[in-house]
Amino acid sequence: MTNNYVQLARRIPVPEAVPTVSVNPVTLPAPDRGLPLELRVTAPVQGDALPIVLLSHGGGSTHYLKSKDGYSPLVDFYASHGFAVIQPTHLSSPSGGLGLDKHAPGYPLFWRSRIDDLRLILDDLNAIEAQASVVAGRLDPARIAVVGHSAGGNTVSVLLGARATDPDSGTILDLRDPRISAGVLLASTGSAEGMTDTMRERYPELETDFSHLTTRTLVVYGDDDGNPVATTRGADWHAEPYHLSPGADGLLALPGAKHYLGGIMGYSLAETDDEDPERLAVTQRMTWSYLRSALYDGDPAWQQAIEAIRSNPSLGHVQTK
Repeated sequence: MTNNYVQLARRIPVPEAVPTVSVNPVTLPAPDRGLPLELRVTAPVQGDALPIVLLSHGGGSTHYLKSKDGYSPLVDFYASHGFAVIQPTHLSSPSGGLGLDKHAPGYPLFWRSRIDDLRLILDDLNAIEAQASVVAGRLDPARIAVVGHSAGGNTVSVLLGARATDPDSGTILDLRDPRISAGVLLASTGSAEGMTDTMRERYPELETDFSHLTTRTLVVYGDDDGNPVATTRGADWHAEPYHLSPGADGLLALPGAKHYLGGIMGYSLAETDDEDPERLAVTQRMTWSYLRSALYDGDPAWQQAIEAIRSNPSLGHVQTK
């Protein structure tokens, strides 16, 4: 579908969109989780050997979209351009998880459960195909990427290789999943050193060592996303996974963008602090291009996207390693 609000971002090349189909809910048993894991699966109507994107949602004040039912602007774009997108509802969700239960173990982030959710999806792809018959036999388990926004970025960074500290035992955890070939961190958390004291005390589980993140990763942030409650380093805190990890080989800075990067969490969402269709289109197209080239060796999409955005610097700034 043509978006008349988008002009300059169209210069970032992507294929024509194709029809998609969504199956919701798909439910996986998870006996030790407290609740079964509910998913939404969205994919092109046609095509085989579809690369897989797991999308980990963040938080925020919205009642419903921090779940499998959010992030339609990203999900629709990825699926209509060839990816099968699987979205879990993490336990942190107030509508479909345990986010309203202050006495639930792991509240409020349910940090370890979020990581286990994505592992469970990868373990049970056959069960997902059995319930979502429209993708049965069409998923490519050799091409898997993860995308996470905000707290979801922290979740997927651990699966990409970043080391985490168990908040209860103090044990350093290596939870990298070798089935994952690429990732995108959207307005993700940075280093513990960049957090405010309040943030570190409330969320000790977010302390992350990015020096072990070795999987190919694109970091995306808005240069106006400086939350003084979360960080003492302004918007640059969200760029730290790029600077501190050997695997993050791309950094996209969006001028004037805040935490929702133009509106990734939902269409016309009141909570979005920087709704901008042009900026959203840049986020969609640049992240798609990165994932396409990361999962298909030799694919020119990412290099073409870099060339397009460098010719139109008002859209964003890219650094590469």
